[in-house]
Amino acid sequence: MAAERQGGRGGGSGGSEENKENERPAGPQAGGLGDSLGLESILCCGGGVLQIVKESQQQHGLRHGDFQRYRGYCSRRLRRLRKTLNFKMGNRHKFTGKKVTEEILSDNRYLLLILMDAERAWSYAMQLKQEANTEPRKRFHLLSRLRKAVKHAEELERLCESNRVDAKTKLEAQAYMAYLTGMLRFEHQEWKAAMEAFNKCKTIYEKLANAFTEEQAVLYNQRVEEISPNIRYCAYNIGDQSAMNELMQMRLRSGGTEGLLAEKLEALITQTRAKQAATMSEVEWRGRTVPVKIDKVRIFLLGLADNEAAIAQAENEETKERLFESLLSECRDAIQAVREELKPDQKQREHSLENDSGKVSNIQYLHSYLTYIKLSTAIRRNESMAKSLQKALLQQQRSEEDGKRTARPQDLIRLYDIILQNLVELTQLPGLEEDKNFQKEIGLKTLVYKAYRCFFIAQSYVLVKKWSEALVLYERVLKYAREVQSGAGAYTNSLKELPDVQDLITQVNAEKYSLQASAILDANDTHETESPSQVKDGKPLSERFETFCLDPSLVSKQVSLVHFPPGFQPIPCKPLFFDLALNHVAFPPLEDKVEQKAKSGLTGYIKGIFGFKS
Repeated sequence: MAAERQGGRGGGSGGSEENKENERPAGPQAGGLGDSLGLESILCCGGGVLQIVKESQQQHGLRHGDFQRYRGYCSRRLRRLRKTLNFKMGNRHKFTGKKVTEEILSDNRYLLLILMDAERAWSYAMQLKQEANTEPRKRFHLLSRLRKAVKHAEELERLCESNRVDAKTKLEAQAYMAYLTGMLRFEHQEWKAAMEAFNKCKTIYEKLANAFTEEQAVLYNQRVEEISPNIRYCAYNIGDQSAMNELMQMRLRSGGTEGLLAEKLEALITQTRAKQAATMSEVEWRGRTVPVKIDKVRIFLLGLADNEAAIAQAENEETKERLFESLLSECRDAIQAVREELKPDQKQREHSLENDSGKVSNIQYLHSYLTYIKLSTAIRRNESMAKSLQKALLQQQRSEEDGKRTARPQDLIRLYDIILQNLVELTQLPGLEEDKNFQKEIGLKTLVYKAYRCFFIAQSYVLVKKWSEALVLYERVLKYAREVQSGAGAYTNSLKELPDVQDLITQVNAEKYSLQASAILDANDTHETESPSQVKDGKPLSERFETFCLDPSLVSKQVSLVHFPPGFQPIPCKPLFFDLALNHVAFPPLEDKVEQKAKSGLTGYIKGIFGFKS
């Protein structure tokens, strides 16, 4: 409570909110006979309990999952409401508890006061739920705060039973109380009571959605969708096995769950797959049966079919991309588990080759199988992205008019480069080097993607008007496509998922005719525009004052006026002096003017001792 009171003194937006609290409802004096109290007048556009709660949550932290910020907002708003209504809990020195009763229910802000009490306790519980992941002891405090929120919701429902409150507010108070009760029972793992509370909440909101406008119905329907997974989870724990399939489909379609159910649902799915994995002992791939002893790999292989089915049923590209990433992440974890088993068994694995058949060990073959799944999934993901980019290329003209960034052929070239690299890695998988059918199948797929890669390289050359290079690449595309058609006899089933090369051949033939026409028109335009008054020789303006030339760059930001920096120019330098007469000059002798040095040696030394001078 001390922390909440401290949070109530801050907040930069308190002024505008306090003015809103100080405004009294329009019309007759609140609380008069015949008046009907409700929370609609709190909002300028009408609404009720759910709309007040949702708008407050979205504007004060819950858009980013910041429950602590929302809790501080609830504390500040409670303080302003109590001050405005003169409903203070004592003074600085003494706390005096007060309760809102039906007798003093003369203003709809008394209902808002209790609603904010419940919201503050709920936000504190959700904050503790986040912290309980690392500090399990906080779960006890979480349950205490949820019980407090339910207590305030019960008080709100009791006050709304008064004849002064309108029917809509009564229903919303009942739904709000049922929602919080369901969350409390859910945390206590009382599945039957939680499902009854959530069903009651769902029923009320569905009736309210049918009774009011479409704008208000959107809000009610969102709350119904929010609690539907909780109802199915409770049904599964009670014993309804069909609810599990619905939960998994909802998780896969959305790419993951959020909120109260997220961690429990992930744990439940893992637990269910673990039970099924206990009965799974082996897997067959390309005619060879391999035992599977690693639990994480068993769980991944059991969920593989569900993940692929969800990808096939994805409604949009964003959901499909999220599901692909989730599948790749699970596959990497399974591969890592196999690698950890391979490390301590390195020496045994080296000697496990069967000399007569050349087969690798079972654990190595399982690693190859998982790597094949990962690379194949990556190829499908990149192919899906390439299809979406091709659709964007078809709408390129309209996007340019809208001023949006358009897709370019270079983006597709990069995707097909990655696909070709993945295919190269597939051919190098251990245990499949001698599988001729597999190598032939990968070779045909490589030709298909090479054809598409060449096609989009040609498209990029067309954009820069390099007609001859583009024409050569179009011929290369036709060559690759014909090789695929000639060699795809026995591999038609494996190539069904790939793009149709016949459609590519038709498109290339059309592009070739269009390219030839564009090249002819471009050549004619070049001859027409090359007039003396329009040819630009690249010289700056300072060097062509005498020649008239239409140069559009003179009115642009990159105008060429002079050469800068200026070029080097030759200039005269200081002459060099060579004294050639010096070698032919005979200088006069100077021996008589130069003093001769005294003789050195023993004689000179003796004379020096006795003072004789020479």
